[in-house]
Amino acid sequence: FVWSKILVNVGSHFDPARSIFVAPRKGVYSFSYHVVKVYNRQTIQVSLVLNGWPVISAFAGDQDVTREAATNAGLVMMERGDKAYLKLERGNLMGGWKYSTFSGFLVFPL
Repeated sequence: FVWSKILVNVGSHFDPARSIFVAPRKGVYSFSYHVVKVYNRQTIQVSLVLNGWPVISAFAGDQDVTREAATNAGLVMMERGDKAYLKLERGNLMGGWKYSTFSGFLVFPL
């Protein structure tokens, strides 16, 4: 997927063409995401992936609502050059990612 709008990208460490954040330095990073499914009765699972491995996941699976979000946040240790991104592990987003957010920032450099 590709994000349709990037609101803030200080340092340009988020690559919008690949939707991947590349850590500019070693440290503790905070990431949060809010992925909305609209008019979709399927369960979705969205994971924060670090260097190809899912580290946290969120689920949205209520079939009786028209909108629901899979939301999660966490702190991760990253080395310089490590990559973080979101991956839809289960289900589909019929309306795309336009109602969703993904953000991250350096909390503490090491």
